[in-house]
Amino acid sequence: MKAGIDIYTGIETIQALGLEGHRVKVVEPLKQFTIGDFEIIGLPIEHDVEGLAFLIRYKPTGYKILFATDTYYLKYKFKNLNGIAVECNYIKETLDQNIADGYIDEASKPRLLKSHFSLENVKDFLRANDLSSCTEILLLHLSSSNSNATQMIKEIEELTGITPKIAREGLEVELSEFPY
Repeated sequence: MKAGIDIYTGIETIQALGLEGHRVKVVEPLKQFTIGDFEIIGLPIEHDVEGLAFLIRYKPTGYKILFATDTYYLKYKFKNLNGIAVECNYIKETLDQNIADGYIDEASKPRLLKSHFSLENVKDFLRANDLSSCTEILLLHLSSSNSNATQMIKEIEELTGITPKIAREGLEVELSEFPY
C-alpha cells in the first residue's frame, strides 16, 4: 500500500491486520469484480484462517487462470481453465519421515494438514477438473523441508501431460492460450 499498490482481500483479513485507507479493497466471496481488463471472482478456501483463491479472466482473450494458495482443499470444479497457479506445499511421506527423524515437531502436523495443499490433494484436485484447455501449471508455496520439486513435477506431468513450473524468485511465465 505504501508503494501505491491496491490490496484486494476479504474483510476478516482486513480487520485482523488492521488495514485501512483508499488502497484497501474488500473482496466479497463469490462476487465478481473488475480491475481493468480482468474479471475476478474471490473463492472461499479451506484454511485455518480466512482466505481466498481467485478465478481471473482476461477479457480481451478470455484466458482464465486459477490462483490458489494457503489451502488444503478446493471444493470447486472448473472448465476451460487455461492456467493454474496452485500451492503444492508438501509430500505426505516426506513430512511423515521428517517427523519420524525428528526434523519436524509432531505438534505442527495437524495445522499443516489443515492449512496447506499436499501433492496428493493437488493431484486429486487436478483429476476432478477439466484440463482440456489448460496449457500452464505453476506450483506455489513449496515447503523447504517437506517437498521435493523434482518428484512434484514428475507426478503432475505424468497425471496431466503438462510440465509444471515451480514458482521461484525471478520466474516469469507467459500466459498464452497456446503453449508454443
